[in-house]
Amino acid sequence: MGQVIIGVDPHKRSATVEVIDQRERVLGKGRYSTDTDGYRAMLTAGRTHPDRMWAVEGCNGIGRHVAQRLLADGETVLDVPAKLSARARVFATGQGRKTDPVDAHSVAVAALRTPGLRRVEIDDTTVALRLLVDRRDQLGRARTELVSRLHHLLLELVPGGAKKDLSAQQARALLNTVRPRDVVGKTRRWLASELIHELVVIDKKIKVAKQELTDLVAATGSGLMNLHGIGSSGAARLLGDIGDIARFPSRAHFASWNGTAPIDASSGNQDRHRLSRAGNRRINRALHIMAIVQLRHDTEGRRYYRRKLAAGKTSMEALRALKRRLSDLVYRQMLADTEQAGTGPGGHVGATLTSSAADPNPKIDTSEKSLPGPAATHPKTPTLIGG
Repeated sequence: MGQVIIGVDPHKRSATVEVIDQRERVLGKGRYSTDTDGYRAMLTAGRTHPDRMWAVEGCNGIGRHVAQRLLADGETVLDVPAKLSARARVFATGQGRKTDPVDAHSVAVAALRTPGLRRVEIDDTTVALRLLVDRRDQLGRARTELVSRLHHLLLELVPGGAKKDLSAQQARALLNTVRPRDVVGKTRRWLASELIHELVVIDKKIKVAKQELTDLVAATGSGLMNLHGIGSSGAARLLGDIGDIARFPSRAHFASWNGTAPIDASSGNQDRHRLSRAGNRRINRALHIMAIVQLRHDTEGRRYYRRKLAAGKTSMEALRALKRRLSDLVYRQMLADTEQAGTGPGGHVGATLTSSAADPNPKIDTSEKSLPGPAATHPKTPTLIGG
């Protein structure tokens, strides 16, 4: 830890800073714009302290643009989670009021008092993966909205409407059978035609996005796409959000982080576990899709699921148990990629032990025990539709 901590409360167009020493004495403070001139003024002010460490709040969110600029200029940056600085603010004097100067002070104090904060690194391949998979998810949501609006119009034009899984070609063929004569019907048909055109465009964008994800995941050398139920989007989400798998000491820590480790809800003689709502929900969703795909095919996952049902588990309990085993499988595969690739602890090009692609290092105390051995690998079949 440096002798001087520069706490930064970042915003889109401004950044408020406060400089403190090891005894929390305030050495300086200020507010700077985030344009070129403002950033240069902030950097110059910070460099008046030779032994310094920058502490930026939310380096995976609103603070990313400031943190990455500081890194590019050779500065050392610590990532201070917002929850951590909020706790420091609550226990400070001043009645816990939230202002930018108070936030900057809280960020600096949190960085000074908290050992083991993650050092931010320059963006790497994992960031590109996360950006691309976010784009793919946005396109998917936009397509779902378009199809929903199209269904609403077709229900007014065609008796019974259209089937649920509707492609642009099917919608156009159905619309060609309709020839309304009134102005309302003609307007609905025209709007439906416009939506079909937008659907064609967005389908092309989804196809391009999927190919870009496939190419980039393949370039990392990861074997995740060899697992049944993980496609290019799922693999990119896992690699982009997890970053360095070695930061998890065990598969139990990994399961607790992604929310697949069940929570003990036993009472008396009744031994039960319930769903965990905590953890990274995007990774949990990727594992959920993986489980659903395995259930649709003759896989070890389906056989495990049926064994749980036969043992008296409900369908939801059996699905949660399957997701827990698949979490172990993903953990094992990513560790194997790490050992094989030799390009970085994360098993893909550019990852480091402190990769900025990862969330703050998890320090999770969990009583959950790993299931006896991860699920066996089941290679994809040609009929599998990647998740």
